[in-house]
Amino acid sequence: MNPPDHTRLRGLVSKAFTRKVVERLTPMIEQTTAELVSAALAEGNLGNTVNLMDAIARPLPVAVICELLDVPVEDRDLVVAWSHDMARGLDPDFLIPEGVRDRQFKAREAFRQYMQQLADKRRADPGEDLLSGLVQVQEAGDVLTEAELLTTCILLLIAGHETTVNLIGNGTLALLRNPGELARLRAEPALAERAVEEFLRYDPPVQFTARIALQDAKVGSFDAPAGSAAILLFGAANRDPEVCENPDTLDIGREPARHLAFGHGPHFCLGAPLARLEGRIVFEALARLDGLELAGEPTYNDNIILRGLKELPVRIA
Repeated sequence: MNPPDHTRLRGLVSKAFTRKVVERLTPMIEQTTAELVSAALAEGNLGNTVNLMDAIARPLPVAVICELLDVPVEDRDLVVAWSHDMARGLDPDFLIPEGVRDRQFKAREAFRQYMQQLADKRRADPGEDLLSGLVQVQEAGDVLTEAELLTTCILLLIAGHETTVNLIGNGTLALLRNPGELARLRAEPALAERAVEEFLRYDPPVQFTARIALQDAKVGSFDAPAGSAAILLFGAANRDPEVCENPDTLDIGREPARHLAFGHGPHFCLGAPLARLEGRIVFEALARLDGLELAGEPTYNDNIILRGLKELPVRIA
């Protein structure tokens, strides 16, 4: 959306998605990360290769976004399946295999109905979770409509889950392929916060987006006539040598690590503080593992817009 519709919606959602909501999750994220790393370490000590995506990268963001939306533990696998089907449908039509679009629509409708029931419960018995905040938020008598509330929940699920999974996986792979930087993070765990920004720049979870020109425009040396589509390549922009020195080099101490991984301007990612928090905590924990190393060839998901790993085989000791 564009202003004023976007301004209104973002203002309302921002009132519910506050710094306090994010900070309240910190102990839960730290505890969940410690438990996942401990379980992965135990598995690795048995001599087994561990798929870091299944062991840490997927379950942590799932637990966080479900905690944020107050999704019961027993329903989380169902929500993850819906999220995956909806995220796969984000790719351009010509890249989507037969049947994927149908699964996307079915998953969206199933999740919408599920969140409708959950929202009704939160109206009757509100808590401190984000969903409770969304159903209660108002400004000058304005509130989120039912459709806006449910669509916002879908956005939060995909943006808050799928992308953070990719941040953890892509960042870990970058470290494993750059052992000097991994050793540097082990020696200076405080670099984790800066490292997250570098991972977002180096191999962003979202590779590109698209916009439609509402009027004749010029972008650099290119003409964009009204009605034409423009593909914005975040991955390429993040390695622009005019903006970033030695852009193809991973430097976890880079300052500043300028990137477009969270977008820019009025559409800047609302959940950036939460993604950064999760990333910092995870990479601080991984830095404490002396024996972390790549144990095979990683494989990627089929998604094009959302770039992330399906398998990241590692040895942990």
